[in-house]
Amino acid sequence: MTITTITNRMLPAALAALLAAGACAPAEGQVPASAAAPLSVADPWVKTARSGMSAAFATLVNTTGEAVTVVAASTPVSPSVELHEVVGDGGTTTMRRKEDGIVIPAGGRHVLQPGGDHIMLMNVRTAIEPGTEVPFTLTLRDGRTVSFTAVAKDFAGANESYAPHE
Repeated sequence: MTITTITNRMLPAALAALLAAGACAPAEGQVPASAAAPLSVADPWVKTARSGMSAAFATLVNTTGEAVTVVAASTPVSPSVELHEVVGDGGTTTMRRKEDGIVIPAGGRHVLQPGGDHIMLMNVRTAIEPGTEVPFTLTLRDGRTVSFTAVAKDFAGANESYAPHE
């Protein structure tokens, strides 16, 4: 058997492996999950702010066969970060802490968006300018963490009032 024969026989298998690897690549705008990461984070962004409060948004995608709960978030640009929800009451909306965390169903997704669930940054200590990449870490109920980077964008909406936890 010649080297050419061996190479010709191995080429289809090598091409199949490369195509399979490409098929597993994350979609555009999606931060890949590591082999052990139970979540991937798609289209993350954070609202610009010079100081005060800001918020981060994304789509959390559960890559496992079991529900995953996000119980906390952190970022170096804010000493106080909370998971929030927006609730309606008598025609007004209010933000409040989401005490039980954010549950992403098995194989499902959960959208963090203006006017809904989001990651709230309070007492922003570093200005978040348009285009800035802001690192975040999510902590899961089981203690694992998932990190991602959100790009800062100007956004004039989502100015709900804040009802701090009693």
